[in-house]
Amino acid sequence: MTKPIFHARRLSLVSFAILSVGLLPCAASAQEDKPNGTSFVDNFDRIDSGRWYISDGWNNGSFQNCTWSKKQVSVDGGMLRLQFTQAKTGQRDYACGEIQTTKTYGYGTYEARYRTATGSGLNSAFFTYIGETDKKPHDEIDFEVLGKNPAQVQVNQYIGAKGGNEKLVPVAGGADQGFNDYAFVWEKDRLRYYVNGKLVQEVTNPSKIPTHAQKIFFSLWGSDTFGGWMGKFAYGGGPATMQIDRVAFTATGDKCQFPESIACKLN
Repeated sequence: MTKPIFHARRLSLVSFAILSVGLLPCAASAQEDKPNGTSFVDNFDRIDSGRWYISDGWNNGSFQNCTWSKKQVSVDGGMLRLQFTQAKTGQRDYACGEIQTTKTYGYGTYEARYRTATGSGLNSAFFTYIGETDKKPHDEIDFEVLGKNPAQVQVNQYIGAKGGNEKLVPVAGGADQGFNDYAFVWEKDRLRYYVNGKLVQEVTNPSKIPTHAQKIFFSLWGSDTFGGWMGKFAYGGGPATMQIDRVAFTATGDKCQFPESIACKLN
């Protein structure tokens, strides 16, 4: 599998030129690239290698101060654990964890229950992404908790590598102090974000709604250079951990899969 490229910050000029040529035809026919994943619920009793790929042995650019390492991804007691820790890996002084689906998913309900890591300069993220490594335009839908202020989660989306749709949403009690439910419902003409069952953002402008099937990611990483956005990096002296209790995807038209699902409440 090729190395995934995370966010528009690393989009090359060449790929951006390709996107500029191909973006309008793709947007005119929503979800023209058919997803190959179907509805699922994963409670992380184990890491299903048919569903998940663990990032290992690279980083996403000079802004990232850690290297993805499979050693920082584990399952314990029905919980997926992603860690950020001090460990010399190549030119980086830290190692961090990321997991991504092997398949792509389209319109439907995406939801996860997790607790974010503690620490300024860290980013605990649940998102969907597709891009140049899959020979597709860069589309993305994000939940990101920045360690400088875990009382908020940032929601955002990229369409053809264009972002600028950020909104900060409160997380009562702090995202790093307990488990919270994050969900988005992605439709052709509407995108809705939820935190703990509450609608916090609704997008209806077609130019701001992704159209390409995407993979699902969880990641925990740090930066020495994104201080203004993520906070000044300061290693806490021990591993920081993001814990994921559950993730689910329910395709549009499918029955909801567990009682707490947003899909149950909306149907």
